[in-house]
Amino acid sequence: MTHQERKPALTRRQLLARSMAAGAALVVGPGFVAGRDAAWALETTALQPKTMATLIQMARDIYPHDQVGDEFYAVAVKGYDTAEAAPAVEAGIAALDAAARGKGHADYLSAGWEKDRVAILRGMEESAFFQTVRGGLVTGLYNQKAVWPIFGYEGESFSHGGYIDRGFDDIAWL
Repeated sequence: MTHQERKPALTRRQLLARSMAAGAALVVGPGFVAGRDAAWALETTALQPKTMATLIQMARDIYPHDQVGDEFYAVAVKGYDTAEAAPAVEAGIAALDAAARGKGHADYLSAGWEKDRVAILRGMEESAFFQTVRGGLVTGLYNQKAVWPIFGYEGESFSHGGYIDRGFDDIAWL
């Protein structure tokens, strides 16, 4: 079978249909996770796509910013999609799903309300898995230069002479 004869695992029509079904925040397909609006997608290599989707939702629930798109959270957790990290992440997500089942949900992703997901996370916030993900998100999310303008951060100021001449007295709310 040549490259051109191969059929895609999921057609564009199927992708869009899945993304609209039940208002899904993330679409899970064979080997990828895509945003609800299908404007971005993330290919998975070591993790199951559903695991990656759960990890992205977990990241959003740990550091919630309505103005930050899911694609930035996906970039922040993409580093866990390695052969070395996959067993621990798969086990951590399995524990997260088990905790969700204990609260009456099918899994973590099916807990529709943020407050329900946060309650599930609070129950496992002392675990090594939670602490690893939370700690990795600090740099994984906030070190993305594309996110900085969303928060009003202009970047480092040293190369521009420091903050005294660049924004030190720009406080408009005082």
